[in-house]
Amino acid sequence: MRPQPPIPRDSNDKPVIWTVSISRLFDLFRDIMVEYDASANIEPIHMGFEEAAQHLRERLQTERCDAVIAAGSNGAYLKNRLPVPVVIAKASGFDVMQALARARRVSPEIGLITYQETMPELVDFKNTFGFKLEQRTYVTEEDARAQISELKAKGITAIVGAGLITDLAEEAGLTGIFMYSAESIRQSFEDALEIARLTRLESSRGRHHPATESLRARHGLADLRGESPAMQSMRQSVMLFARSPATVLIQGETGTGKELAAQAMHKESPRARHPFVAVNCGAIAESLLESELFGYEEGAFTGSRRGGHAGLFEAAHRGSLFLDEIGEMPLSLQTRLLRVLEEREVVRVGGIRPIPVDVRIISATHCDLDARMREGRFRSDLFYRLAVLRLQLPPLRDRKEDVVPLAEWCLKHALASLGSRPHANLHAEVRACSKLVEQYDWPGNVRELRNMMERLALFLAAEPLQALTPGLIATIAPEIAGTGTAMLTLSKHDHAATTEQTSKAELNNVSIWKIMEQFHHNRDEVARHLGISRTTLWRKLKRVNKVS
Repeated sequence: MRPQPPIPRDSNDKPVIWTVSISRLFDLFRDIMVEYDASANIEPIHMGFEEAAQHLRERLQTERCDAVIAAGSNGAYLKNRLPVPVVIAKASGFDVMQALARARRVSPEIGLITYQETMPELVDFKNTFGFKLEQRTYVTEEDARAQISELKAKGITAIVGAGLITDLAEEAGLTGIFMYSAESIRQSFEDALEIARLTRLESSRGRHHPATESLRARHGLADLRGESPAMQSMRQSVMLFARSPATVLIQGETGTGKELAAQAMHKESPRARHPFVAVNCGAIAESLLESELFGYEEGAFTGSRRGGHAGLFEAAHRGSLFLDEIGEMPLSLQTRLLRVLEEREVVRVGGIRPIPVDVRIISATHCDLDARMREGRFRSDLFYRLAVLRLQLPPLRDRKEDVVPLAEWCLKHALASLGSRPHANLHAEVRACSKLVEQYDWPGNVRELRNMMERLALFLAAEPLQALTPGLIATIAPEIAGTGTAMLTLSKHDHAATTEQTSKAELNNVSIWKIMEQFHHNRDEVARHLGISRTTLWRKLKRVNKVS
């Protein structure tokens, strides 16, 4: 391939991204890159492994590239051999399930070959749905050929994998099922653009802020879904508060959408065209939070960067700074934050020169700040300075009329992400499950509901002909129907179906012990891996103990 002419290192240029692939992924990269023409200069490179590494290293001596996108073994090979960030395009769990569903239409026996690691979460899925699935891994191309030959000898005719695997499978006379979706590739482009932006930010400021979620608001008023009186009132408050430069304190339980509300407020405000910077005050060590927020001068402490470092207040100049988990901010920093709010200027750590900043502060917390003030853990003068305007987000259990429409919307959205169209009866089926989902308290609020619908979508996409029933929900999401009065709302037919399906699942629960061993009996990790609560895992283990 003939080298391209050097690209000028003008900071106003669009980001430069190279995609590197040798398989059918090359065509997918090329098809999707046109969607990002306005955002970046993207070049597809049809090479792989050492040939690609050598070619790219030579070009990087005279040209600029902000990020490289590759996948699978090719991406892993390039990642440690190039001086620029390499974004690994990854197939999501939805991609894999959708690919398995396509493969099953070809053959009842399926092979899945992945780079270096298997997918242990598919063990329960395979047992529950009776998939005849053989999982294999590979490291080199020769290794991949050997795995395909072994599967072919066992009579398997459909192989799911990345581009290299599907190409080799078809060479062997088998059906190759490509497991990457367009949505996953789009996500890799979004990640590359974000990395390119952060790289430039690092160059201009001296380092990257790991705690900064974004410099732009991605969500607006339409993302605050729900037609209950509580949500209508909340949206009106967001629009009203957006007009004011005053500080806002957003309070609400985990999962109620505090950052969504903050982003919507920014997007509706006169500051919408300027940065939206979000930082989680509870996620950064106290020793680092001060320098992250206020910046530091050269020589301020051991290891400080030459030339100093601009803080997040400076990064958010003319825009909005969202301080999440404000209740976790140490008392010593609360005093400095109060001074910034009063003086509208910051002094970097180790510095004496005040730097004017024009920033609108939006803070959020899930904890009881009144109690923290009584305990002396939060300054009352800072509280009143932060809470000129207050927004209380309602928990999902207090707006039951929104639960079913939200569940249906989240389920359709999750199915669309899988490339699966919702069937015509889905609306009626969701309504038939309304009592079950409405009687659950949803302690994780909208976030928990969204995650639950993604889990349901996974199973519905894998078995497109099955109906969504209370029994199916009770089986896939036992935390909803396994305890409390909600279980009593199931009809006798659904309860019988649930009992039968649960019994089958329990017969397979021996695999839970394998998963427990895999995670060294760490129940938190196992529950997170299975997508269930610790309480549900405890009940499962208790039932298995009784059986054994």
